Amino acid sequence: MDETTYRKTYFVDPPPPQLFEFLGIRGAALYFLDFERAVGFYTSVLGPPGYVEGTGTRGWKIGNSGLTLLKGGSGAPTNTEVPFVMQSPAEAERLQAAFIAAGATGPPPTDQLMYEPVRFCPVVDPFGTEILIYAPLTQL
Repeated sequence: MDETTYRKTYFVDPPPPQLFEFLGIRGAALYFLDFERAVGFYTSVLGPPGYVEGTGTRGWKIGNSGLTLLKGGSGAPTNTEVPFVMQSPAEAERLQAAFIAAGATGPPPTDQLMYEPVRFCPVVDPFGTEILIYAPLTQL
C-alpha cells in the first residue's frame, strides 16, 4: 500500500480536535520482579544508567525522554510496547542488533507505514517486554 492510500484508509479527515494541549509523552517506566537482571540487560545495551535512586530505580536518557526501570510489580511488563525513535534507519538497525546480541529476540528489519514511512526493527527483551525500534524513512 502506498502512503497516500494508507492515509486515506486509516486517518480520519478532518482530524478530530485534541482535547488537551499536550507536549508529548515523557518516557516509559517498567516494573521488574527480577530488577537486578533487568538492569544488567539494559545496561549491556544502553550503557550505565544516568539516574540512580536508591536500590530500586534506574534510568537512562533516551533522546529528549527517558526509560526508567523500577523494582517490583507482578512480573515483567506485559501488554505494552516501548518505542525507541532513532535518527536514521542505520541507527535503528544498530540498536536492534545490540538488543539481540544482549539476549533479545527480533525479526529482520522491514519498511512499514506507521503514521509515516519507517524502518521497523522490533525486539522482545528476555523478560517479554516489546521494544519497538524505528526510524523515519524519506519514502517506502
